[in-house]
Amino acid sequence: MSSPGNPWLTFWLSALAVFLVSLDSTVVIAAYPALRQEFSSVNAGQLSWSINAYSVVYAALLVPAGRLADQWGRKRLFLWGVFIFIVASSACGLAPTIETLIAARSVQAIGAAIMTTTSLALILAAFAPTKRAAVVGLWSAMGALAAAVGPALGSWMIYHYSWRWIFWINLPIGLYAWLHSRKSIAESSGLKVAEPLDWPGVLMLISGVSLIALGIVKVEDQRWTTLMVISSLAGGTLILTAFVLWAKRQPGAAIDMSLFSEPSYRYINLASFVFGIAFTAMFISSFLFLIGIWGFSQHWAGLAITPGPLMVIPVAILSGRWAGKFGHRPLLIAGGLLYATSNVTMSHLITSQSAFWTLWLPAQIAGGIAVGLLLPALSGAAVAKLKPQQFGVGGGVNNAIRQIGGVIGVAIAVALVGQLGADIAQFKTMYLLLACGGVLTALICLPVDTRPKPLTQ
Repeated sequence: MSSPGNPWLTFWLSALAVFLVSLDSTVVIAAYPALRQEFSSVNAGQLSWSINAYSVVYAALLVPAGRLADQWGRKRLFLWGVFIFIVASSACGLAPTIETLIAARSVQAIGAAIMTTTSLALILAAFAPTKRAAVVGLWSAMGALAAAVGPALGSWMIYHYSWRWIFWINLPIGLYAWLHSRKSIAESSGLKVAEPLDWPGVLMLISGVSLIALGIVKVEDQRWTTLMVISSLAGGTLILTAFVLWAKRQPGAAIDMSLFSEPSYRYINLASFVFGIAFTAMFISSFLFLIGIWGFSQHWAGLAITPGPLMVIPVAILSGRWAGKFGHRPLLIAGGLLYATSNVTMSHLITSQSAFWTLWLPAQIAGGIAVGLLLPALSGAAVAKLKPQQFGVGGGVNNAIRQIGGVIGVAIAVALVGQLGADIAQFKTMYLLLACGGVLTALICLPVDTRPKPLTQ
């Protein structure tokens, strides 16, 4: 057996955890139509919290988890994260009610947040700086592989067995990662002086993002008045504003605002937020469109979505190598514009008649290439100029911001096309909004500069 400290063994075991987290995210989105049938008495807004409760807690805890990993030991926290994730996944599969499922998903998000931040930090610490851009690209490709496998695998399990199996599949993979990581990963840490966790900040993040997402999904709810919706949105905005003011003055805040003193880091995180909205909304909208408009079964819908994520894998690997030599900006701009083109095409050409080969497949391939350019570049650019002791926190902030965007993306998709009886016009509007997200992502990334410094003789 390879000894602890082997960088590639550390990579594969750590990346397996990211694979697990990404797999869980995509299969749950794939399960949304099945959950809608299972819990038919629950409205779309409440059902969306089977996804959003996970995303909100995950986003709010990514940064504290990253800081704890840097301070207490990345391997130690990684093992705890895998353990929590396995136990909570089992509880999700056993959930008898939507309320129980939402609660179990919230606990599952705690493990997922720990796994994600410790995974990237362990990998970055294991490799030399010259190899980190390529390794981050490969790390992102593992997430893309899970995204490619997730829809088809999840849909197959739902079709042949039950939606509960999409959670139980985590158990053997997670157990394998936990057992082997105990002996095969070396401990690493950054900061030596621990600071108390910023629990007020974490609670403000959870409350603020939850209120904004709640306001969005309740737009179409007849039981909510316009005043109630506005109050929810305004309340969430005020809480997040208060959080920013708090974080600027609080030592060891849930989000270290000093990271944003670097201009490229500011722009990358804004771009990550915008693309987080567009990417997550695209995923859930695609399932709802294929099943609700084109009449695909759950199984065939999962297979139809697979070509796009499959394209992400080779593109993510190649783009990581490119970024290591030339910087991330060209990849980010090209990816954003290609993503916009793919969705504009869908918005203009989709009809109620199925056109898989002539429209859907080409758009999926183009969209997959775009995501392969964007996601690794966003992750890589976020940590490109950070100090080694900031890897956990800086990567956690970037992941958290993208996840917060994902919460908003789910809320928008559910509000616009998540109701039973959504028509073709609503989906055209949805795809046009996704295209706007791609263009805006590209524009935000124009000032980003992560080109490596030339070597001096």
